[in-house]
Amino acid sequence: MNTELMEALDILEKEKEISKETLFEAIENSLLTACRNHFGKADNVHVEIDRETCDFLVYAEKEVVESADDVEDACLQITLDDAKEISSRAKVGDMLHVEIKSREFGRIATQNAKNVILQKIREEERSAIYNQYYEKEKDVVTGVVQRYVGRNISINLGKADAMLSESEMVKGEVFRPTERIKVYILEVKNTPKGPRINVSRTHPELVKRLFESEVTEIKDGTVEIRSIAREAGSRTKIAVWSNNPNVDAVGACVGMNGARVNAIVEELRGEKIDIVNWDENPGLLIQNALSPAKIVAVFADPDEKTAKVVVPDYQLSLAIGKEGQNARLAARLTGYKIDIKSETQAKDAPGFRYEDYLDEEEYEDEGEYGNGEEYGDGEAYGGEEYDEAGYEEEPVGEEYEETEYEEPVQE
Repeated sequence: MNTELMEALDILEKEKEISKETLFEAIENSLLTACRNHFGKADNVHVEIDRETCDFLVYAEKEVVESADDVEDACLQITLDDAKEISSRAKVGDMLHVEIKSREFGRIATQNAKNVILQKIREEERSAIYNQYYEKEKDVVTGVVQRYVGRNISINLGKADAMLSESEMVKGEVFRPTERIKVYILEVKNTPKGPRINVSRTHPELVKRLFESEVTEIKDGTVEIRSIAREAGSRTKIAVWSNNPNVDAVGACVGMNGARVNAIVEELRGEKIDIVNWDENPGLLIQNALSPAKIVAVFADPDEKTAKVVVPDYQLSLAIGKEGQNARLAARLTGYKIDIKSETQAKDAPGFRYEDYLDEEEYEDEGEYGNGEEYGDGEAYGGEEYDEAGYEEEPVGEEYEETEYEEPVQE
């Protein structure tokens, strides 16, 4: 039994996660390479390794010929006299297995065999790492900040390094070496130098994955995150829905005394998070999405994906938000183009009045419109709630599309 080889293979299998069968194949190929370097050819050479004892045998198949004058290629043929020394039953025309002593290989042949094994180990190690992190693509992992590479950051994920590019960093965030952070794996590429892992701190899915890991009800499917809109480093809005009427979706995400959402806010370095209820009625959904602002009326057109919203005069700035952020996030969350006006301006604006939708002095079916009597129940976490006194008046009646918005401004 080859004890040393068996121990070496066991260690490699545990540390590098490379299967023994792959290592056995690498050893067989290395011995064939050594034979090829030593004899010039290895077409008739075979290697057998016992998987249980790790004992190996290298032999060449040679044809038995009558005499030395009949030998055309010593690598392929053997004389009858020499064959008799190996097997007394040998006769002309037989194919005889002639053992090759691997210890007789020269230094160059041995070095080449060693390189073949090492190359195979490196390839399998890279492949194992790639497969490990490819399974975690589109998921959140914890990494350790190593160093700044230009404006990018190298992050150690355990067995591999990831690159956090400047475009995927939240503006204003500064990391120190050895600091542990959570990142979202964007993609894993297999390159000749090993797997290349790109990660992000700005992707909306980062917030979603953090909620999935923090909120048990989301993990088991009781509560769903139906939509999410994020301006990294500033504010995030998420719309949640409960599949169990006895479970409050917003309450489950907030946790007792805000414990669950505060843990996520801390990981996001104080980014504010609004959690609102999802509703199949677009009017009510838009009403919730614009929280914490109070809404008088919502007129939604599901075909055109547009909505006209009326708010009290003193709530206009709050509904629009600082530099239009609240309305912009609400538009991205709902997928509707939202036009907001105060009650005073709505009196003279077509489409913002109930009478615009009258038909023979009766209202049409309100199935697509919110009644405006209640406002969204979402709350802002991770900082002070919006206060209308702290924001400048925004241009009245400006429309906010989910695809057109300015860069977020740090508060």
